[in-house]
Amino acid sequence: MIKKILVANRGEIACRVFKTARKLGIDTVAVYSDADRGALHVQTADEAVHIGPAASSESYLVADRIIQVCQDTGAQAVHPGYGFLSENAGFARALQQRGIVFIGPGPDAIEAMGDKITSKKLAEEAGVNTIPGFAGVIENSDHAVEVATGIGYPVMLKASAGGGGKGMRVAWNDDECRDGFQRAASEALSSFGDDRIFIEKFIEEPRHIEIQVIADEHGNIVYLGERECSIQRRHQKVIEEAPSPFVDEVMRTAMGEQAVALAEAVHYKSAGTVEFIVDADKNFYFLEMNTRLQVEHPVTEFVTGLDLVELMIRVANGEKLPVTQGDVSINGSAIECRVYAEDPFRNFMPSTGRLFRYLPPEENAHVRVDTGVFEGGEVSMYYDPLIAKLVTHGATRDQAIEHMREALDRYYIRGVAHNISFLAALMLHPRFIEGRLSTNLIAEEYPDGFHASDVPHEDPAKIIAVAASINRHYRDRAAKITGQMPGHEREVRDNWVVVIDGQYHPVSVTVADGGHDIEYNGEVFAVRSDWQFGRPLFEGTFNGVELCVQVERRDMSYMLFHGGSEAAVMVLTPRVAELYQHMPIKQPPDMSKFLLSPMPGLLTSLAVKPEQEVKTGEEIAVVEAMKMENTLRAERDGKVLTIHAWPGDTLAVDQPIVEFA
Repeated sequence: MIKKILVANRGEIACRVFKTARKLGIDTVAVYSDADRGALHVQTADEAVHIGPAASSESYLVADRIIQVCQDTGAQAVHPGYGFLSENAGFARALQQRGIVFIGPGPDAIEAMGDKITSKKLAEEAGVNTIPGFAGVIENSDHAVEVATGIGYPVMLKASAGGGGKGMRVAWNDDECRDGFQRAASEALSSFGDDRIFIEKFIEEPRHIEIQVIADEHGNIVYLGERECSIQRRHQKVIEEAPSPFVDEVMRTAMGEQAVALAEAVHYKSAGTVEFIVDADKNFYFLEMNTRLQVEHPVTEFVTGLDLVELMIRVANGEKLPVTQGDVSINGSAIECRVYAEDPFRNFMPSTGRLFRYLPPEENAHVRVDTGVFEGGEVSMYYDPLIAKLVTHGATRDQAIEHMREALDRYYIRGVAHNISFLAALMLHPRFIEGRLSTNLIAEEYPDGFHASDVPHEDPAKIIAVAASINRHYRDRAAKITGQMPGHEREVRDNWVVVIDGQYHPVSVTVADGGHDIEYNGEVFAVRSDWQFGRPLFEGTFNGVELCVQVERRDMSYMLFHGGSEAAVMVLTPRVAELYQHMPIKQPPDMSKFLLSPMPGLLTSLAVKPEQEVKTGEEIAVVEAMKMENTLRAERDGKVLTIHAWPGDTLAVDQPIVEFA
């Protein structure tokens, strides 16, 4: 029996595995790099061992070092989580040779499914629907164009050893195919040490739907329903849900049976996921099989009531599955939002730094938070920018959405940029609410990027009334301060002007039992709350309906966040409001002649030199951040004046790279 498990991973997934191991009475071992010395997963484990520098290639990807830690600590088994070595057949085989249990499938299954070219052939042989394409390895960019032309644009170029959106490019013509091949191969080599690329037909208006399977070594295989993972940005999943609003029982059975057939073909054991791409007519095609635990596994756990990590451990122990296909039922609906350290208002560029305030929503029967960070901890540039997975459950999909909206309002993060505004906007989007999803949804609905105007507040009166109530709290307290200068005492008054986005809103605020009554625009709004000074969350009711507004006081302003909308609000006396309208507005400095780093990261290449003429669209530099390459191009014709950063430099956000004449 397994009595001690080492988790060869970090962050939230390591913490997640430790949680189940603790429930089962199993001791745990964490491994950590220099950058993760004080990380939450290190604090959570029973033991923690340092394995190397911050770069994952020198720590979390060094199999021999992790195996040595197993031997040193007496860990009998390794759970790989996802990413890093989770789908590395050589690692699984090396553990097996040393008598250490790999909590996952056998190395042969990993090898077969980890190579997308091989897995597609096996899927065809197993009777699984597959996408038209070229299953061989693409030799060079000319070969890529030749193959793509034969298949017919658009095509998808994909890393054979890839996953997580790395090494993937869509090409609509020859030029994009050549550039996409080079970028995909470079990214694949950097991420997986394997630059092999293959090409297949790109399905337009696609949905991404996957089937969760679990198998034991006794030949029992069960599928646990599907997950809808169509809300993606740059091939990275953003929102997942179970079940899919698109899948009916007949389709679910057909997809599940094909997933089981593929698992049987490779003698699979442990948890795995068979991913399908689905068109508008409900035709589904095999995409890939992930031979590990998926990031989005919590939605399946919510609707089935099963602990997938526990099942993986029991299977690794040699036990039979405790459930049969007939035992599996789907109860209610669950949604997962990935909370990332990234700025949606700056083209989703990664954000790094210290979390000086971090208050996740309280977990309960409807809300789950899987996280690997804590207040005071740091989001590092070396790893994935995932802060947490926020998961909600309801008896219906509408209820799950409503719980998610409330939970997002309560998620308080300061110190790094985050994507909660974007997630809240998606929860309110008509296409999401109606279930009209595709992997193109974000690109179609936000073609010019995400902007503050994309999240107008559903009811501005709420923000105006809450701001007026908060201000009245402060003003009443200030009026009670002793020793005020005669003639300049802080007055208690009812009439104020709330200023938002240059708009002036006169209000009247009167004290009521448990809060305030706010008269605005001919209506009276009842705001009730036991809010106290300094609390980041204003929790209470608005006309009897519960609401939670995030509050931050900055000099003369209140920053209020609700429903994905952030508002800078001032509450002034009528006379001050009248004078304030004449205040000049300070203009920001002109940085149009500079190429600025849009994110913190590493400058990996620079394609220009001083005095060089550049044309619109020409590559200037490549910045690598959070394991992704980002190509920066000239926005217009110009001439290079000065180089401010060089390859190998670590860049801060908005740091100048190139200055133009």
